[in-house]
Amino acid sequence: MTETDYFIGIKGSGMSALALILHDLGHTVLGSDITQYTFTQRGLAAAGIEMLPFDAANIKPGYTIICGNSFTDDHPEVQAAKALGLPFYRYHEYLGQLLGQYTSIGVAGAHGKTSTTGLLAHTLGGIAKTSYLIGDGTGKGTPDSQFFVFEADEYRRHFLAYAPDYLIMTNIDFDHPDYYTGIEDVYSAFEAEGKQVKKAIFAWGDDPWLRKLDVTVPVYYYGTADRDDFVAKNISRTTTGSSFDAFHKDTLIGHFHVPLFGEHSVLNALAVVAVAYTEGLDPEFTARELASFQGVKRRFSEKQMNNAVIIDDYAHHPSEIKATLDAARQKYPTKQIVAVFQPHTFSRTIAYLDEFATTLNAADAVYITPIFSSAREQSGSVSAADLAAKVAKGGHVIELADMSPLLDYQDAVFVFMGAGDIQQYEVAFEHLLSDISLKSN
Repeated sequence: MTETDYFIGIKGSGMSALALILHDLGHTVLGSDITQYTFTQRGLAAAGIEMLPFDAANIKPGYTIICGNSFTDDHPEVQAAKALGLPFYRYHEYLGQLLGQYTSIGVAGAHGKTSTTGLLAHTLGGIAKTSYLIGDGTGKGTPDSQFFVFEADEYRRHFLAYAPDYLIMTNIDFDHPDYYTGIEDVYSAFEAEGKQVKKAIFAWGDDPWLRKLDVTVPVYYYGTADRDDFVAKNISRTTTGSSFDAFHKDTLIGHFHVPLFGEHSVLNALAVVAVAYTEGLDPEFTARELASFQGVKRRFSEKQMNNAVIIDDYAHHPSEIKATLDAARQKYPTKQIVAVFQPHTFSRTIAYLDEFATTLNAADAVYITPIFSSAREQSGSVSAADLAAKVAKGGHVIELADMSPLLDYQDAVFVFMGAGDIQQYEVAFEHLLSDISLKSN
């Protein structure tokens, strides 16, 4: 008899990925969530996983409950599960238990977690049996896996539920101002997680906070400086991707190409090379898999309509915006770059108002949508107009009801960035482009 796992909040990005993993491993999986369509439900539907509206009557004896971290103990389904005395886990608690069956490799960092996790999962998965959980809602459970690759989220210190064999740390930065009190608080969380790692940590060498790590396992630094343990040299960034030679100390590991853009893509690929090398995998196999990577959802996802290139990216922090615009410049050096940015939460917008304005200046034109507020924040003392006014080259506020100002740019690259519902604005703009195309025909 198979286990029945019931997910409260099954459409969450991590939750949907975990649901897919357990389904692949032979569990009976179902769950509940809002009825509104989300990008994660496509994979769940394709797997035949049942998604129900929230209802306490959904909870049945014999279920193991896995609850998303957004739902409090007051939720009717949580109360029903507790009343029946069912096994009950928060998402990170269940994942933490699951990892013990594999050589587990986590990816943590304020930025770059999802991209690096996806790249690592793809690379290892092409060489050995690998299960993975990516923060874009993608998950795969492979029976008898050697490796388990997963995204380790620092929010509310949830990653302290994990004790992986290896951990990549891409960077430490102040984010989640609704929880962390400052950069020192963030650092303390990363160091605490680092002390739970069993074999080794791979950390970006240019991050001053990561250089301070006081942990019990070896820390291998990766980057472009001679002092790093794993070094990328002879870097070439072109319109077809990024290439580099990877060294461990003074030993050449090999030459690697990844069809990704931006300085951060070289660093992410180097971290993957470092993990594979440490595990004794053939560098030629690593190079082959890196070269075939197609990216992850909502990270520099591209489409072309008429003469417009539309890029969708999850970037919602100044460091992420900088990386995304850098990638767009690399791939499209001769085109105008138009940024359409949706600030995410009032608290983050207030905390980074000046930094947002500075990084957005890297675009040729900047449009700001109204601030996306979470359930925790109903209002704030800052607006899209406040941010637009700080953009040195002149920012503009744009509303969902009228995306026509973007039509002023011909043969341009439109970079839509945000962690809220920025995709609504993309769709509205695409409808305008479709209308123009139909009229011109």
